[in-house]
Formats: sequence, C-alpha cells, structure tokens
Amino acid sequence: MDIEQFREFCLSFDQATEGMPFKGFFRNSKFILVFYVRTRMFCLFDIESFNCVTIRCNSEEIQELKEKYIAIDKPFNLSHRSWISVRFNADMPDESIRSMVEASYNLAVKSLSKKE
Repeated sequence: MDIEQFREFCLSFDQATEGMPFKGFFRNSKFILVFYVRTRMFCLFDIESFNCVTIRCNSEEIQELKEKYIAIDKPFNLSHRSWISVRFNADMPDESIRSMVEASYNLAVKSLSKKE
C-alpha cells in the first residue's frame, strides 16, 4: 500500500482531518501522522517508516485478530484494550486493513459526545 493512497483514504471519511500532535514528545514523534474525526483519533502511523498503522478496535475482537493474523501487534503508544497495530505487507490483505480503518473511524464517531 502506498502512503499517499492510504493518506487519501483516511481523509476520505466525513469530517476526517490530519495532524502531527506529538512533535517533541518522544524520539521520532515528529513523524507520527494522526487522523481524527472531529476531536477523536482513529488512525495513526509513522510517515518515515510507514510499516504499520495503529487503529481503534473493539476489545472483544483483539484476541481473535491476533490469533488469525501475524500482522496484528500491540498498539503504538496507546491502550492495548482498544487499539491495535497492523503491519503492512504481512498476512492481512490491504482491503482488510482498509475495512479495519473504516471500523476504527466508526468507533471514533460513536465515541463523540453531542457537544463534539
């Protein structure tokens, strides 16, 4: 998967925006690109390496996904209960990764308060 195509895909969701909020927090943090729906993160990755993506996930599905795919790993710097990392070019097809990003976006939308 190409980084620009993936970026465009993430920005194709309604009200999706991007930002680099971690500059200066830790080593290489200036390369972390985060996608939001309003104020909620739904996806992030390192633009330097672009070897995996970290996304929200239903906690009930995480263990099953780990058993099914070697591409599933611990999330980058987020809660292991509701986030996972998915390695590109492993055993998970790109279309499945895109579906998981869409599911992550939907989880973020559901978590928005009425004020947001």
